Amino acid sequence: MRTRDEEFEELRPLLFSIAYRILGSVSEAEDAVQDTWLRYAASRTEPASAKAFLSAVVTRICVDVLRSAQRRRETYVGPWFPEPLLSDPYEDPERAAELADSVSMAALLLLERLSPLERAAFVLREVFGFDFAEVSSALGRTEAACRQLVVRARRHMEAGRPRFAADQREREELAVRFFDAFKEGDVDNLLEFLAADVQLVGDAGGKAPQWGRGVVTGAHNVAGMLAALSAPFTRIGGVVEPHVVNGQPGAIFRDNAGRVVNTWTLDIADGQIQAIRAVVNPDKLRHVGPVADAWAVVRDTNAARRNG
Repeated sequence: MRTRDEEFEELRPLLFSIAYRILGSVSEAEDAVQDTWLRYAASRTEPASAKAFLSAVVTRICVDVLRSAQRRRETYVGPWFPEPLLSDPYEDPERAAELADSVSMAALLLLERLSPLERAAFVLREVFGFDFAEVSSALGRTEAACRQLVVRARRHMEAGRPRFAADQREREELAVRFFDAFKEGDVDNLLEFLAADVQLVGDAGGKAPQWGRGVVTGAHNVAGMLAALSAPFTRIGGVVEPHVVNGQPGAIFRDNAGRVVNTWTLDIADGQIQAIRAVVNPDKLRHVGPVADAWAVVRDTNAARRNG
């Protein structure tokens, strides 16, 4: 017979993945999972299903955290993005497509527009395949009410669902070529990869310089900015490290000491990049690795540009 420790550790990847999709925060998801363990360890009753019990507990914790977080996000400075996720610890071959789609930045931003209960119900039912009895138990609502929550959430998600290309390998190959073009800093080469209405959006949260002044729109504007940024960033020893971020092609930008400057994710559809999302807020990057002083990086980059 397995101990509670063993049961919990086996389910930890699932619990984290549920929590991250509800909260959009790696740090808050980890805290929610830890709080779930404390409650499980302190419980004197033995649940019929550890998976159902722990999933319900972590969901309730996340709904409470999300309600508080929504108030904080109302006063957030500039665009808000989820914390970048470099790898999803939970794997389920039968639900691989749902898992990959639901962790993308685009999908998480759609989830952000739902109410906390709609978001939790959608994640449990549509992403992880929980039945409505389990969703009802987790949310403390009737099954009929949970069905309505899922219907409303599904309608909203389908209306705004991103049109990612079907082939992940094609997207990854396009991203590699794009980052090679970025390193070369040639505007014409960059334009080949960008949709006409592409957006470059940065989340700095008022705690780092905005690479792109928040939002830059249009292929020529984005290509021009990227080309102007590339050469001086390379001259100061900056490194662009292609990496899957939130299940989508992206990159980690590092300074000359290997510290994280920001992360990018690319939304790719119809063979072109539709959006580039940069997370620059240092509070959202600490789980990725040691964080650079982005202000110093920008100062050095500007100096390199003037002296170039």
